[in-house]
Amino acid sequence: MAEQSTPKPSPPREISPPREISPPQETSASRETSDSRKTSRVVSRRRLLGTAGATGLALGAAGGAAGYAAAPAADRTALLNSVGADEVMFHGKHQPGITTALQAKGHLVAFDLTAGAGRKEAAALLRRWSTTAERLMAGEASVNDDTDVARDAGPSSLTVTFGFGHSFFARTGLEKLRPIALDPLPDFSSDHLDKARSNGDLWVQIGANDSLVAFHALRAIQQDAGRAARVRWQMNGFNRSPGATTRPLTARNLMGQIDGTRNPKPSESDFDRRIFVPDASDPAWMAGGSYAVVRRIRMLLDDWEKLSVKDQEDVIGRRKSDGAPLSGGTETTAMDLEKTGGDGKLVVPINAHARITRPDENGGAAMLRRPFSFHDGIDADGVPDAGLLFVCWQADPLRGFVPVQRKLDRGDALSTFIRHESSGLFAVPGGAAEGEYVGQKLLEG
Repeated sequence: MAEQSTPKPSPPREISPPREISPPQETSASRETSDSRKTSRVVSRRRLLGTAGATGLALGAAGGAAGYAAAPAADRTALLNSVGADEVMFHGKHQPGITTALQAKGHLVAFDLTAGAGRKEAAALLRRWSTTAERLMAGEASVNDDTDVARDAGPSSLTVTFGFGHSFFARTGLEKLRPIALDPLPDFSSDHLDKARSNGDLWVQIGANDSLVAFHALRAIQQDAGRAARVRWQMNGFNRSPGATTRPLTARNLMGQIDGTRNPKPSESDFDRRIFVPDASDPAWMAGGSYAVVRRIRMLLDDWEKLSVKDQEDVIGRRKSDGAPLSGGTETTAMDLEKTGGDGKLVVPINAHARITRPDENGGAAMLRRPFSFHDGIDADGVPDAGLLFVCWQADPLRGFVPVQRKLDRGDALSTFIRHESSGLFAVPGGAAEGEYVGQKLLEG
């Protein structure tokens, strides 16, 4: 868990493609104009598609047959004034789910192509997946055998993001187009990796602010895989629900620590350079894309919770209450790494997690962290299987994740209380233009 972490939600604004629409945090009154335009767009799309395409968004009181466009006005208003109305655009320069604000529910799933499936089958699969993602992100029913799980909901800020693993290129005969940046991650001494839950030919990230909407998308993606691909592993995560606090706050992880203070922000002048592959890239099909490192990090919560708050703060280097650095100030105050206390010792310990992960302590290494927490039950001894589904984005993992993780490997105080249990690295191409599918430049170029 690095110091540069979860994006801090910001109030929504009307954004034109290719930028993404962040989940709103203000009152329904202040959203009325923006959401009315958004809902009108969704309704008009359903009318163009006809009632068969609209059934995926029918509201309960409408009976379902005619779909959202014919739902009673009271029901449409109820959806308009809820997080269910929020929509993220599928098409754009970048794929959705990278700069989108944190969502309440997430699913990460990796697939392997089946025996005999190659480039042709992969292209058909990505075409199906892209069609399904576009429809579901607009709150519409999937094309084939929609399960009706999300019939009563709107888009709920659903995003579906697709990536390619290292093994995908050999399976499809595209080794010459495999990026150097996709070379396997090095081994780290703190790793305890389960190979069955690591890597994969294809990777899909699903996020939404409604659990049923997220599950609906997961099920549709799995069904669309058909005979071309099978699930290799799948993980479920969660975050705080939008609107749960009176104002946007940096997220907390399951250790109770504020986690995300120093995340790169899209407003920063060098954000795109640090997070996205440039237009003049090699290979060209990765232009506008990014690389995702995915790690399942188990938190040893029983051990962590035995520490005093003071000891926990020394491990992290920040106050637990408000995320401010131990050197003083507020959450966003720059950390004074040289400050000492009355005993002459550094106020921020030399092995504090926040000190080690600072970009200026790692040659400027930057990554956009966008994780989910997870809890997968309690074992027979009462030990929780819980922690962080770590997802970080960068233009080049060799200059982003790798140098930071190597430094953490050499002496991070937090390493005693966490365990890296699975890992993956995926090339996530740029967004699809209208009429295209994700990965088309790779598979048909």
